[in-house]
Amino acid sequence: MNNTERPVSISIVSPVYKSEKIVDELVKRLSDELTKITDNFEIVLPEDGSGDGTWEQVEKNCKQFDFVKGVKLSRNFGQHYAITAGLSQASGEIIVIMDCDLQDDPAHIKKLFDEFNKGYDVVFTKRIGRKHSFFKKITAKIYNTLFSLFSNKDYDLDVGSMTMISRRVKDEFLKLKDQDRLYIQLLKWVGFSSTYVPVEHRERYEGNSTYSISKLFLTALQGWTSYSDKLLRLSIYTGLIISILSFLASLFIAVSYFLLQYQPGWPSIIVAILFSTGLILMSIGIAGIYIGKIFEQTKDRPLYIIEKKINL
Repeated sequence: MNNTERPVSISIVSPVYKSEKIVDELVKRLSDELTKITDNFEIVLPEDGSGDGTWEQVEKNCKQFDFVKGVKLSRNFGQHYAITAGLSQASGEIIVIMDCDLQDDPAHIKKLFDEFNKGYDVVFTKRIGRKHSFFKKITAKIYNTLFSLFSNKDYDLDVGSMTMISRRVKDEFLKLKDQDRLYIQLLKWVGFSSTYVPVEHRERYEGNSTYSISKLFLTALQGWTSYSDKLLRLSIYTGLIISILSFLASLFIAVSYFLLQYQPGWPSIIVAILFSTGLILMSIGIAGIYIGKIFEQTKDRPLYIIEKKINL
């Protein structure tokens, strides 16, 4: 992959959201580490409609360093859409995707680069000793279990956000117009040769995660329904099992009525009605989610809108 005529070009794509106190340190650490590899690099910072002073910090760094590229989205589209916007502007032969919170140390880029030069197109990271709260670790475990249950894929909980990809992987990724854009899963779907590098997970440089419980739940629901129809089929199996059990229960009641003078009461009927109604509504809701995804996809709207670009 190395070019004998000029240094290899590397692009860093790091979406920033409510990160006005992090941008300066992010740029400093990245530039310090990248200069150890090549002088031909750029740092692309898609600003995802933060509503605070994040964009002003991006502008300041763009004026100070020509290798910093600012991409301002017209509103908050979400992390994975901001990553897509950043990738569309990245010009490097090698692209690194990473969060801006510095939990993935920029020093790890050299490890990824060394592994990439062995001939891989994608280098994922596996986090060692995740620095998350106890609550987030528990919810992540639950998500991992449910993702494996409700999809056709196994979700590796320790796969980190920092990922190195080749230009051809980026080009193929950008061809995908899926409205649901969990980029790690999409990169795995694209294929090509890949490997993993273990990295130490660090504490956030500043502040707290902007992912609320509701956002985490919506992301989980998106993951469960984006890559498999298993959840939809599960509702069919559940309905079939309930129907069989109900039929067997009806036979039991009929036999008990004639042989044992069994007198069924209304509580059991009410419970059965409420239970079956709940299952019906749940099944309709699951079907509605998939129909909603079809509806959103058929609109064919752009995945993001760029309001402003600097140094691009």
